[in-house]
Amino acid sequence: MSRRLTLVDAMGLGPAWHPRGVYPQAEAEVPVAAAATQPAHATPAPLPESPPAAHALQLPAQQEAAPPAPAIATPSAPALGWDTLAQTVAACQACPLAATRRQTVFGRGNPEARWMLVGEAPGEQEDRQGEPFVGRAGQLLDNMLAALGLDRDRDVYIANVVKCRPPGNRNPEPAEIAACRGYLDAQIAHVKPDIILALGRFAAQTLLGSDETIGRLRGREHRFGTIPLIATFHPAYLLRSPAEKARAWQDLLLARRLLG
Repeated sequence: MSRRLTLVDAMGLGPAWHPRGVYPQAEAEVPVAAAATQPAHATPAPLPESPPAAHALQLPAQQEAAPPAPAIATPSAPALGWDTLAQTVAACQACPLAATRRQTVFGRGNPEARWMLVGEAPGEQEDRQGEPFVGRAGQLLDNMLAALGLDRDRDVYIANVVKCRPPGNRNPEPAEIAACRGYLDAQIAHVKPDIILALGRFAAQTLLGSDETIGRLRGREHRFGTIPLIATFHPAYLLRSPAEKARAWQDLLLARRLLG
């Protein structure tokens, strides 16, 4: 079996769901490797247009729309250089999350990448390690990227809407999203991606200024300014609802097609 087909199967899009690695029932977290810095924009080989087996899918009731975030409350960050921006985020005291975090989670990857992935907020392991997507959800995200021929350090840049962990991994509040919004806009302005992939409801709603559910936002092209944007399910949600992986795969293929 080729490595590409193995990765597609690992996403749960083949005949069986085979997680990457062995996970105990306790949610073990695995640290990621240090970030590489070499940019590359190699075009991966063509991918199958649909997974071998799709399930009948229904949207979960818990995915209710959140109210849009209030006006941006962060400094005028886009004028800052990349290193200064990261230092500003690390020292940020703009909202109460600064009092409960271990550290901020600025982002990871290639700041000159064509792909930019935007998640929601750091979890417990991200707060400990200072990196986005380092647990089981991060391993699934790596598999999703690898199935497209992408590497998280070489081909994408990953950031979150909120740079500090909300206590107890609760949903970020509108004021917390607003406090970080200027930083996210500055990151996007620096990276200048050719496409944005919004992972989860809060990322999609924040970037699009929408209160629609992720189920309604996914599956079609949006725009963040002039940048194409595709909304899809958060990897953590896919771990809880593996039947949705087929639709997430279609979202990834749509994003790939938009790049040409």
